[in-house]
Amino acid sequence: MQHKRQLGKQGPQVSALGLGCMGLSDFYSSSGSSEAQSIALIHRALDLGVTFLDTADVYGPHTNEQTVGKALKGRRDQVVLATKFGIVRQPGSSYRGVSGSPEYVRAACEASLQRLGVGHIDLYYQHRVDPSVPIEDTVGAMAELVKQGKVRYLGLSEAAPSTIRRAHKVHPITALQTEYSLWSRDPEDEILPTLRELGIGFVPYSPLGRGFLAGRFKKLEDLAADDWRRESPRFQGENFAKNLELVEQIKLAAKEKGCTPSQLALAWLLTQGTDIVPIPGTTSLARLEENLAAPGIVLTPAELEHIEAVAPQGAASGHRYHEAMAHLLNG
Repeated sequence: MQHKRQLGKQGPQVSALGLGCMGLSDFYSSSGSSEAQSIALIHRALDLGVTFLDTADVYGPHTNEQTVGKALKGRRDQVVLATKFGIVRQPGSSYRGVSGSPEYVRAACEASLQRLGVGHIDLYYQHRVDPSVPIEDTVGAMAELVKQGKVRYLGLSEAAPSTIRRAHKVHPITALQTEYSLWSRDPEDEILPTLRELGIGFVPYSPLGRGFLAGRFKKLEDLAADDWRRESPRFQGENFAKNLELVEQIKLAAKEKGCTPSQLALAWLLTQGTDIVPIPGTTSLARLEENLAAPGIVLTPAELEHIEAVAPQGAASGHRYHEAMAHLLNG
């Protein structure tokens, strides 16, 4: 995959698609990939030209960073490595709180460096904004990590425009990570204009609508019993049925284009701006290769118009997260 993009005005150059590593070890099913399978998948992604990997300390918790670290042994210089701090979750517990205190920032970074087995983190995100700590204090501590050489670039995740502006005044923010896809288009209202004004790159997570846009789900029972998505409002009841109708339209458009629904959804995202670098995740080598063909798909103005007609902003039914996590969005 030769397609490259720059993350923000002052950030690094990365592959047009990164690899989101969360699903290799958490949230979608406890019976997911073995560590060996996960490492093989990351290696295949690197072989195919992916140079941007995304993980977080909360995934596992902790085991995802360890797996990514093992996969990068001998290949560290091939990737821009992103990880996150800020969602607090103890091993064996599903409880997730948040912390943005300077002390926590420093301790979390040290722990991530150890687990990843690296000397520095390329892009360090605050995973969720802590409403009890001024963003200036959190980003101030993150900026210290840059001075110390432990971190190269700073990012935020699910932050509100006003928070992004305040953070950017303390230290340049290189990238914002927020959910964005054909069924989550809210960033188009205020987030994207703010980022473009400030020269900040945009990293959409769940660019395939947590797998829904790939067209693989027909009913809730298609998800594993311990799959986090069973709790998601968009996967329940009438919402599920309405969202299936949306996916059927996307499948038809993909068939006309001669590509898969996943490829169409990713190609659409990439046309929304050269400052956008989606990070689809998968546990399947075949789907990895399928996704990585998306940057080569060129959508015509007529095709984009058709996609807009079948999947306009607000087309998805249901909230992105259940209430326990929704209050941490747009912080």
